[in-house]
Amino acid sequence: MFFLTDIMNKKIQMPKPGEALPGRERPIPTASRHHVFKRPLKDAAPEGFETIYFGMGCFWGAERLFWQTPGVWLTAVGYSGGETPNPTYQETCTGMTGHAEVVKVIFDPAQVSLSALLKLFWESHDPTQGMRQGNDVGTTYRSTIYTTTPQQLDAALASRDAYAAALSKAGREKITTEIRSAPEFYYAEEDHQQYLAKNPYGYCGLRGTGVECAVPAPAAA
Repeated sequence: MFFLTDIMNKKIQMPKPGEALPGRERPIPTASRHHVFKRPLKDAAPEGFETIYFGMGCFWGAERLFWQTPGVWLTAVGYSGGETPNPTYQETCTGMTGHAEVVKVIFDPAQVSLSALLKLFWESHDPTQGMRQGNDVGTTYRSTIYTTTPQQLDAALASRDAYAAALSKAGREKITTEIRSAPEFYYAEEDHQQYLAKNPYGYCGLRGTGVECAVPAPAAA
C-alpha cells in the first residue's frame, strides 16, 4: 500500500529539482502531416497568425475541440511546462517529467478572436481541479495556458479573473490554471496527433463546469 501511495503522490506533485527524468537530446518521432488539415504538422504560423498552448486534461478531446473551431489553422498535441527534454508519453505519465499534456493552436485572429478561444477553453473543462481532470489524475492533466505574446498573457490573466468571479458566484472552487509565457513544446508521438479523428469513438474526458465565462474585451491599443 505504501508503494502505491508513493506512486500516486509523485503523479500529483511536480518533480523537485534534480528529480526529473533525463529524457533525450533528439525529438521523438511524430506525424509529418496533420490528419485533418493535411498541412505539415510542424508548419510555421503564416504572417499575422498567432500561436497559443492550452492544457485541459487529456489532449485528445482538447485538440478536437480546437481543430473544429473555425479560424484555427493548425493544431498539434505535445508536452510542455516540465523539465525533461523530448519526453515520451510513457515518461510523462509517471509524473516525473513535470510536463502537462497541451494543444498547440495556430489561429487567424481575423477569423477567430483570442477572446473566443479563451472562452472556449474555460467553459470546456473544469479549471479548479489542480493536478487532475475528472478521472484523469496526475501532473500531466493540469489546466494550463501558455502564451506567446505579452498581449496574450494579459488577456489570459484577465479572462481568468473574470471566470474566477463567475465560478465564485456559482459556489465553485478557486481556479488552479497555470498561466505563463510558453516554455518549450515537445511534439507527442504520431498516434496521439488528431487521435479522435482517427478513432472517432475514442476516449474524451472533457467536462465543463456549466458556468458561463464572459471574457473581457481586450484593452484598446
